[in-house]
Amino acid sequence: MTDDPEVFDEVKDHITATLLYVTKPDENRLQGIEEFIKNKYGVPEVEIQIKEDRSLKGGFILRVENEEYDWSNRGRLRQLRSLLEKSDIDETAENAAADIVSVLREKVENFELQAESREIGFVTKVGDGVALIEGIDHAFYGEVVLFDNGIKGMVMSIERKRMGVMLFGDEDDITEGMKVARTMSEAGIEVGDNLPGRVISALGEPIDGKGKIEKMGFRPIEHPAPAIIERHPVNTPMETGILAIDSMFPIGRGQRELIIGDRQTGKTSIAVDTIINQKDKGVICVYVAIGQKASTVAKVAQILEKNGAMDHTVIVSATASEPASLQYVAPYAGTAIAEYFMQQGKDVLIVYDDLSKHAVAYREISLLLGRSPGREAYPGDVFYLHSRLLERSSRLKESLGGGSITALPIIETLEGDVSAYIPTNVISITDGQIFLEGDLFFEGIRPAVNVGLSVSRVGGAAQSKAMKKATGALRINLAQYREMEVFTQFSSDLDPATKEQLDNGRALIEILKQNVGNPLSMPEQVVSLVAANEKLFMGIPIDQVKQFQTDLLKEIRENHETIISELNIKKELPDGFRDVIIKTVREYKEKWLAQQTSKTE
Repeated sequence: MTDDPEVFDEVKDHITATLLYVTKPDENRLQGIEEFIKNKYGVPEVEIQIKEDRSLKGGFILRVENEEYDWSNRGRLRQLRSLLEKSDIDETAENAAADIVSVLREKVENFELQAESREIGFVTKVGDGVALIEGIDHAFYGEVVLFDNGIKGMVMSIERKRMGVMLFGDEDDITEGMKVARTMSEAGIEVGDNLPGRVISALGEPIDGKGKIEKMGFRPIEHPAPAIIERHPVNTPMETGILAIDSMFPIGRGQRELIIGDRQTGKTSIAVDTIINQKDKGVICVYVAIGQKASTVAKVAQILEKNGAMDHTVIVSATASEPASLQYVAPYAGTAIAEYFMQQGKDVLIVYDDLSKHAVAYREISLLLGRSPGREAYPGDVFYLHSRLLERSSRLKESLGGGSITALPIIETLEGDVSAYIPTNVISITDGQIFLEGDLFFEGIRPAVNVGLSVSRVGGAAQSKAMKKATGALRINLAQYREMEVFTQFSSDLDPATKEQLDNGRALIEILKQNVGNPLSMPEQVVSLVAANEKLFMGIPIDQVKQFQTDLLKEIRENHETIISELNIKKELPDGFRDVIIKTVREYKEKWLAQQTSKTE
């Protein structure tokens, strides 16, 4: 046995309590309070120190150890204020004043004063968005605590004699010795059906100037991921509208597909195009901006608005100018919103842009809390930081509503180094990655998808039968072209078969190029791929291949609606129907080439 007094809690036979009052209590009241403390804490002796405090406005407050019992008028007002904050009042309505009076009257009439029993502690140190608190012994990780000045914080570190709290407000008004109370509630965000179309902060507050958002519920930002038995296999396409991705690296509903690459290589563009492509498909989209410039977030919102995609999109923003605590909370808040819609049986797409900055914010908080740094100064649990976030994305069984969350996390690399700490962590968590290469981007190949390093671990299971059949050997042909291009760049004498392979490869590269904000529908992609596999883009000058593809798809949409409708309805590509597409493309190619020849003459 050890005699170390730190090992076991000391058994006390004496307690000192503090009583704050406006009107000094008489001996009978003091004796009743003393008996209450003895019975509550099981001690034979109690010493009560009494102090006058006019700010209580009436009543009294009793503090014993790290607990506080509030019977004051000030506490009564706080309870009333809390009730009113939960009341649903439209402050913009013409009868707002009458609503407020009505709610006030109802709340006051039905209000019953209850003694608030709260566990309290005191700030010992504050700075850089973090406060250290002593005196609270029973708080749990992720619990919200309330400072005396109304600012809230979240428990991030629990030690034997103190805990670390990250702040959700301005630390300038928090001083050493300030009282802090437990709220017994998890950090969460208010959710509702009116969130699509809005831009909100990481705490759920509207920041788009469009007024108040009507909320319908509350969800904790941290929530256990669905169990394996609750999940449905990923077999339904989540079409991005980007030909290079939907054909070679298909994404399914409920999948987590990483978008990774250097800065300014088109990562956000792929995510935004995917959101735009969900228009009129019943998919709710959540775009989480972490550590981005406010102007960048505004630009994304403007692009979505312009393309009619904002109506089904929620933007959760924690910009670079905001504290690390809000950047840390943002992706969890976005996922809570996504889960709200998933529980209704809806399909949700969530984009985390980007998790590199999220990890940096967590590293900053952890170092300020005094945690031991590990590789690249990240704390030891940085893997768990993202695994518990991304595991919440899944597709639920039909018996649970059949909703899904599809995640597109974004990671920024430095000079293409995918072996760095955070990239390797997230790669091991996700179901595949789309690697964007800087060299391809600057060559004008956009999206700059590296075919060799990109993969989807769901693969053809998330493709329609038509798309799977139309894709054929596209990825192999591209890989062979890349290899052949390297070996023949210094050769001038090439055999016809090699020349044909190179010409076909260059045409494939051209048709896979795609402008931002111009997603292709599944039928349009199938037509392009069928034509490419038949080498129908050969014979067209390489600088005109893209224009021919654009004109061809316009012709199909306007004059061959049966092809579009057949693919949309049946989502299959039987040989006879494939032959019809090939014949249509060949006829239009002859017509198009004749038109180009007449223009040059």
